[in-house]
Amino acid sequence: MTGYKYEEAINKLEEITRRLEKGDLTLEEALTLFEEGINLTKICSKILDEAEGKIEILVKDLNGNISLKEFNGGSEEIG
Repeated sequence: MTGYKYEEAINKLEEITRRLEKGDLTLEEALTLFEEGINLTKICSKILDEAEGKIEILVKDLNGNISLKEFNGGSEEIG
């Protein structure tokens, strides 16, 4: 699905948005660009989800020990 880097996908999405906002496209052109924009949004979301999964956080337990844990999206309570 991705051949884009995040920054490339965002730049392309911004370009599509500008073209759509101009309003000088045919309906078919606008729909094609809209569909591409939706796909780019999904790509950006996937890239961000993957990056979030790689984030590591420092956790300090009650004894003052610091350990390194992988970020789990906040699904595990700490304490």
